Amino acid sequence: MDDYSECLDIARQELKLAQAALRRDMVEYPTPIAVCDEQFNHLLDQSERVRKALAALEAPCFVPTPRKLTPGRSIESR
Repeated sequence: MDDYSECLDIARQELKLAQAALRRDMVEYPTPIAVCDEQFNHLLDQSERVRKALAALEAPCFVPTPRKLTPGRSIESR
């Protein structure tokens, strides 16, 4: 396995643990929840950040490459 693949797996595991902890905190948050409740809104914000981080790790990465190896050459890089 590549060195970075193990790091990405660890990052996914840690983010999933954070996601579970945030969900637990949100479920256990005392009701009623006011719209202006800063603590709950902070939990929502953190939950969204973790969700986006997980999505970014799962998204395919496109790296554009030039069609020619070197400027001025007519050989394509594919």
